Amino acid sequence: MSGALGENDSQAGWQGVGQGTGGGRIPGAPGVPAFFLAEVNPSAIPVLIAAPHGGRHYPRALLADFRHGPTAALKLEDRYVDLMARGIAEATGASLIVANAPRAMIDLNRAPDDIDWEMFQREARPSEGVPTASRRVRGGLGLIPRRLPVQGDLWRRRLGAADLAERLAGVHEPYHAAIAKALSTLRERWGAALLIDLHSMPPLPSRPGVASAQVVIGDRFGASSHGSVVASAFAHFAQVGREAAHNRPYAGGYVLERHGDPRGGIHALQIEVDRSRYLDSALVEPSEQMGGMIEDLAGLVRRLGSVVAELGRDAGAQDWSLAAE
Repeated sequence: MSGALGENDSQAGWQGVGQGTGGGRIPGAPGVPAFFLAEVNPSAIPVLIAAPHGGRHYPRALLADFRHGPTAALKLEDRYVDLMARGIAEATGASLIVANAPRAMIDLNRAPDDIDWEMFQREARPSEGVPTASRRVRGGLGLIPRRLPVQGDLWRRRLGAADLAERLAGVHEPYHAAIAKALSTLRERWGAALLIDLHSMPPLPSRPGVASAQVVIGDRFGASSHGSVVASAFAHFAQVGREAAHNRPYAGGYVLERHGDPRGGIHALQIEVDRSRYLDSALVEPSEQMGGMIEDLAGLVRRLGSVVAELGRDAGAQDWSLAAE
C-alpha cells in the first residue's frame, strides 16, 4: 500500500462486508458516504469509538486544489487510525464511527464556527463582520485547515460560501448527529455511555531520564468524564507498560466539548497515540507494532466499559436530565 494519496484511497473495506452503514456525503464524490457507523444491537459494551481524523477519501477536485501536492494532506491525517479503531471495535464489541471524509476537507474536531474567514472570498464572509479568530484558527488549523508549519498555505484558491455549506451539511452535521444518537442509545441501555475519541500524534519530545508518553489521555481537565474513568485509563496503561500523559499537550477538542456530559451520563475521553508506535519509520504505513497497540487499546476499552457500566448501575433508575439540574 503506497503512501501516495488518490481519489480511491478510502476505507473501501467498510463497503459490502456487512459491517457499518454509511452516513452523510462527501462533496465532489457522488455516492461516497462521509462516515461509517457500526453499532451492535443490543450493545455488548457501553462504548462508542470515534475516529474523526482517519478519513482518506480525497475527491479529485480537492486534490487539484492542493498548492503543494497531495502529500501535505498526510500531515493532517491521523494516519490509519481508522484501522486501529476498527480492530479495537472488533475485539471488544464496541460501537464505532469513523470518518471517510478527510480532515483536509473539514475538521470534525472543530466547532462549525471555528473558521478562518481569510480563506474565503469576500462575498462569502459574514455580513456583520468577521469574529475574532481562535487560537486554532490563528495556527492554521481551524474548521477547514489553512496552513502547515513547513508547507505554508495549503490551497490554490479562496473558498466560496457553497464550499462551506456543502461540507457542513454533508459531513460535519450528520457526523455529530450520528454520534449523539449512538451515545443516547447506549445510555438508554446501560444508564451511562463512554465516547473514546481516537487520534494519533507525532512522537513527543523526551527529557533526560523521563520517557516520552506513548499515549495522551484528554478529558478537558475533568470536564468531559468522571474521574474514575480517567483513573482506570491510567491504571490500565501502567499495567501494560505504556507511558501515559494527562491533558498535555492534548486535552480534547470540539468532539469532547460537544458530546461529553458526565453529569448527564455521557463520558468522553480523547486518546492520542504516538504514531511511531504503530506506523513505520516514515510514519506512513502500518508496522508490526499495530497489532500490539490494538490489543492494548482493546484492553483499555474493556476495562473502561466495565467502569462506565458500573456508573450506570449506580445511577439506577434516576432521570439523567433531572440529575444534571
